[in-house]
Amino acid sequence: MTREQLDEAIQLREEGRARQDLVILEQARTRLLELSAADPDNAEITYQLAVNHDNMGLEQDAIRYYLRSFEQGLSGPDLERGLMGLGSTYRAMGEYDKAIEILRRGAREFPANRAIQTFLAMALYNTQNYKEAMEIVLTNLLETTSDEKLQYFKRGLLYYTQHLDESWE
Repeated sequence: MTREQLDEAIQLREEGRARQDLVILEQARTRLLELSAADPDNAEITYQLAVNHDNMGLEQDAIRYYLRSFEQGLSGPDLERGLMGLGSTYRAMGEYDKAIEILRRGAREFPANRAIQTFLAMALYNTQNYKEAMEIVLTNLLETTSDEKLQYFKRGLLYYTQHLDESWE
């Protein structure tokens, strides 16, 4: 396998995803499977197979590839995206506890990734952990917004993210 071959397969996968074209995604899948057969312990190839299967709506296969890529030592930005991908896939499939476990790991290892935090908030919502979900969403909103009205009330609103159940009475 050459780096060029993997980059070409990734580019093909990205094109298929952008166009929502299953024919292109299947071509990328075929290339990635060939690369994986030649280098079965390559975490990056395995991760790309996970993403490709996710893009194709083949969630069960995607899960298997995500988990295998983690076992193979996936790291860096690919691990970050892989944790988000696996967590969101588990959530979409209704496996909320697994989603929360993976997304919490992602939030711990990549605390600046607000997409992971948002998927975590949704999974928490799905398990009726409304308070924690709201805390995450409100904190992310207040830390990223430039809306001047929200900025004016930011200090008070940030206080309430941790005290949602309190009132003045």
